[in-house]
Amino acid sequence: MDKTYRILVINPGSTSTKLSMFENETCLFTEDVFHDSSVLKRFPTINDQLDYRMEVVDKFLKDGNIDLTGVDAIVGRGGGCYSVEGGIYKIDDRLIQDTKAAKGGLYHSSMLGVQMADVLHKKYGGIMIMMNPPIVDELCDLARVTGVDGVYRRAVCHALNLKETARRHAISLGKKYEDCNFIVCHIDGGISITAHKKGKMIDGNDAGGGEGPFTPTRMGTMAVTDITRYFWDKTPAEMKSLCSQTGGLSSYFGTSNSDTIHKMVEEGDKKATRVWNAMIYQVIKYIGSMSTVLQGKVDGIVLTGGLLRFPEVEEKIRESCGWIAPVTSYPGEFEQEAMAFGALRVLRGEEEAKIYPGKPVWDGFKD
Repeated sequence: MDKTYRILVINPGSTSTKLSMFENETCLFTEDVFHDSSVLKRFPTINDQLDYRMEVVDKFLKDGNIDLTGVDAIVGRGGGCYSVEGGIYKIDDRLIQDTKAAKGGLYHSSMLGVQMADVLHKKYGGIMIMMNPPIVDELCDLARVTGVDGVYRRAVCHALNLKETARRHAISLGKKYEDCNFIVCHIDGGISITAHKKGKMIDGNDAGGGEGPFTPTRMGTMAVTDITRYFWDKTPAEMKSLCSQTGGLSSYFGTSNSDTIHKMVEEGDKKATRVWNAMIYQVIKYIGSMSTVLQGKVDGIVLTGGLLRFPEVEEKIRESCGWIAPVTSYPGEFEQEAMAFGALRVLRGEEEAKIYPGKPVWDGFKD
C-alpha cells in the first residue's frame, strides 16, 4: 500500500493567502484566508506583511483544528528570486533572502510564499519546496533580443499554471510533456501566451512587464509613440497602474469585473462588444505568432484560466486558430494541484528537487 503523504500548499495573493492540504493526490481542503486590505496598506513593503499574514493563517489553522504536526512537505509559491529554469526547488536560506530582496525584479505578493513556508517549517518540520515561480526563464536566445542594445526581453508569466496544464494535456494524449510542442495560454486577469518546445517554455509575452494582449487590468502592448504621447504628463505611479491595474477593460469601463462587462456584451452594448472582442482578437494574434516560433509543428493549443468560463472565448480562438492545431480548454487554474503534485513526486522519489543557484539563469550574451 502506498504511503500517505501530507502536503500543505501556501499561495499568497494581493489580499488573501490560499491554503490547501493534500493527502497524496487528494485535496482535503482549499481555503482563501483573507487579509484586511486596510491593514495591509499600513505596511511599507510586501515583506513587512509577513507577521500579520502569519497571525491570520495561524488563527485559521487553530479555529479549524488543523494540526500540521508531522506534515511531510510545505510548498510555498515562489516569486521575486533570480530567474530559474522550470522545475521544483528546495527552499533554502539563499532562496529566501534573494526572494525578500526581489533579486529577479518581480515585486509581488507571491514573494511571501517561501517566507511563510519557512515560518511553518520551523514549527512543524517537513521538506520545503517551491515550484515554477513566475520568473521561470527558458527563452531561446532569439526571443531575448530587442531593438535596443543592452535591453533584453524577460520571461515573466503564469509559469506554474501554464506548465501544469501542459503536463496534464500531454498525459491526456498519452505522451510526456517533454515530447510535445504546445501553445499554452493563461487567459484571466493577466494573459500569458507561450510556446512550449519539448518541455521548455521557449517564448511568450512578458505578462508581468505589460507585454502582450490587453487584459481586464493591463493595457498590453502599444506603439512606443502612442505610449510616449499619452504618458508625457503622467506620474510613474499612474504609468505603473495602467500597466498592471487600471489598464485594459478597466480603462474603458472603470471596472475589471469580467462578469459585469460580459453582461454588457450580452445586452448588446456596442462599445463593450467591440472592446471584449478586440481583447480576444489580440489573444488570437499572439497565438498565431507562437505557432511560427514552433515552425508550425504544434501538437495542441491549450487554453486555461478564468475567462474561459465565457464560452465564446474558446469558440473564437477555435474558429481562428483551429487550423494550426487542435484547441483544448481547461477552464480555471491548477496552481494548488501543481505545487502539491510536484511535492508528491519529490517525496516518492520520482523527481529530485533542484538547488536554487543564486544567480540568474541567463545574464546576457558574452560576445
